[in-house]
Amino acid sequence: MTGFPHPDGASNTEDEPNRPIRSSHPALPSTSHPSPRREFTRHLAESFEIQIQGRPDVVCFSHLRWDFVFQRPQHLLTRSAKDRHVFYIEEPIFDAVDSDTMQCVTREGGVIVVTPHLHPGLPEREIADRQRNMVNDLLREREISDYILWYYTPMAMGFTRHLFPRLVVWDCMDELSAFAGAPPALLEREKQLLAWADLVFTGGQSLYEAKRDRHDHVHAFPGSIDGAHFAKARRPQGDSADQANIPHPRIGFYGVIDERLDIDLLGKMAELRPDWHWVLIGPVVKIDPRSLPRAANIHYLGKKDYGQLPNYLSGWDAAMLPFARNESTRFISPTKTPEYLAAGRPVASTSIKDVVRPYADANLVRIADEPAGFIAALEAAMAEGADSRWLSRIDEFLSGNSWDRTHADMLALVEAALDGKTSSAQRAETVALRRPGPVT
Repeated sequence: MTGFPHPDGASNTEDEPNRPIRSSHPALPSTSHPSPRREFTRHLAESFEIQIQGRPDVVCFSHLRWDFVFQRPQHLLTRSAKDRHVFYIEEPIFDAVDSDTMQCVTREGGVIVVTPHLHPGLPEREIADRQRNMVNDLLREREISDYILWYYTPMAMGFTRHLFPRLVVWDCMDELSAFAGAPPALLEREKQLLAWADLVFTGGQSLYEAKRDRHDHVHAFPGSIDGAHFAKARRPQGDSADQANIPHPRIGFYGVIDERLDIDLLGKMAELRPDWHWVLIGPVVKIDPRSLPRAANIHYLGKKDYGQLPNYLSGWDAAMLPFARNESTRFISPTKTPEYLAAGRPVASTSIKDVVRPYADANLVRIADEPAGFIAALEAAMAEGADSRWLSRIDEFLSGNSWDRTHADMLALVEAALDGKTSSAQRAETVALRRPGPVT
């Protein structure tokens, strides 16, 4: 399975020495409630001592490369790594020449990134078997016996169902089955993961509403922000060399440029307003770069480090979310929405459900789907953004929204779930669910 990259920025971190491994509290309520952050969980972080007895390790399986973009997994898992070992297992790279290897590199923040290297051309069953063996090797070599499994990709069910963790968490940040190139087996793997997981977190309210009837313990955790980081953009930062010569007004976007972006909308807006300059930051993925609109006032600046984003944002007059309206965007909840606002940038977006609710409903983001309407929305947003009262409303709305808060709330739910798994009936049910079965 190939990765399904998702927006936000890029992260370049210093590697510690590589270590290759060669192969050989109250119980959770029983129903879900349709709120982005359940009332039940609002004060869990305060009522629990946020420390799991024995601090089990976290073993995470992800479809995203750790170094591709710095986003939800990185924000959450670097926080988890402050008081426990965190292993982030990526999808294989098929470049092994001699024996299979599993490369382990400790990244800044303490997360141990694990990358399997396998021979190219292997059949799917063989790939799963080799990944299963390599996960077993990792657990043995690193003496991982008390652990939580944390999934970002259901496809990992094909080689992890034999494990016996203390808890299983699925942080469902996207509806991966709707993305271009999704494996045919993904929906079946998702069913397996839903049957196995103790907790399901979702990356937004729309995704929560799609999953809440399929599991007893689903919790919505929309994208959070590092407020201090993006607030830097409210002060002049000095333009980066590749943006310094771009005239104003500048309308900016950062994120992965893929099938979710409405490139026709972008091209038509550039034609309608040749005096405006459209700045796009991020890698082009899964679409032909030649399909992108080209004009003197459209500027593709490529992938940037997460730490550089405030610098670029500070030089924009407005930010945009020109997403297409298709299956791949039906459940997205762009983290860049609160990031743009925290940076003090006026924002216009297409009618993405998780942008309309809550940001447009709170009159913080302008919504339009057609080129002329989107330009009018940007004009109105820029006029409003010049009013200091708008910034005050932004700050009030975003107060309390942070990755620290989200991580603490998630950890409190993990604590409560562990505390609730005490009866022999629950233990027997867990063992039955986790008994190895045929790989399909």
